[in-house]
Amino acid sequence: MKKKGILLAAVILLSAAGLIQAQEGELGVTLDVTYLSRYIWRGIDLYNNNTSAIQPSIDIDFYGTGFGVTVLSSRANGRGFENAEELDITLYYYNSLFENETYATDYRVGWVYYDYPDRASKGPKVDAPRPLIPVVETLADVQELYAVFAWPEILGVKGLVPSYIFAHIWPAQSNSNATDNGGWIHALGLDYGIPTALFLPDMPAEQILKLSSLAVYNSGVGATGMVDHDWSHFTFGLSTEFAITDNVSFTPAIYYQLSMDDSINDDDETWCGLSMTYKF
Repeated sequence: MKKKGILLAAVILLSAAGLIQAQEGELGVTLDVTYLSRYIWRGIDLYNNNTSAIQPSIDIDFYGTGFGVTVLSSRANGRGFENAEELDITLYYYNSLFENETYATDYRVGWVYYDYPDRASKGPKVDAPRPLIPVVETLADVQELYAVFAWPEILGVKGLVPSYIFAHIWPAQSNSNATDNGGWIHALGLDYGIPTALFLPDMPAEQILKLSSLAVYNSGVGATGMVDHDWSHFTFGLSTEFAITDNVSFTPAIYYQLSMDDSINDDDETWCGLSMTYKF
């Protein structure tokens, strides 16, 4: 009950901040449903046997102030994962610095609460013998603070954007099953958005083919006391958004992960995502 009260208070405070600062912007609401052929999180295949997942979410952008909240649910499309059902609540703020400069910086900072409603948040710790047990076997509720920085002008090529991400993850409560699962994530990214001819006639927006890459250094996030502090994986992605109407879009994506550290994942991974989005 205490945990839920803290989350509710945080959402109310964030809502109030957005309302106070709102002047000319409008409340932005985005509904999304995403299908993933595999649920890969921080390089780890969270649902073993390559089970797919469905992830509905709602995002509320408070009147263009930069403040927002996202609620996402993840559920496996298979049996045996009842205790792995996940509810993530994210509070965030985004903005830009040094506009019109070569070193112009877009940034986003946020806090995430990863809630597993059908699992206890604390209790006796579970040791995970090798081979690595997937995180969902031992992980209870955790929190995360993160920051993302991107530099859209620094390379001088339109659409080519380097980025840096760091995140700190820790147990939501003391004496939790996730006591040894916390740590740091550092990631270097490079995205390239390529304008292309429209795949479908009469589409209301420009077609952008997005190429993405991410190199991740893991410092303790993953499984109970067994994660190497090393470069864990590279991820490559290809996606494009089809603007069906001004409010509705469909985004297919495909990803490939080159796994370099067996303490995170001893297999290379390939998976796809299909997202349907409605904005109003």
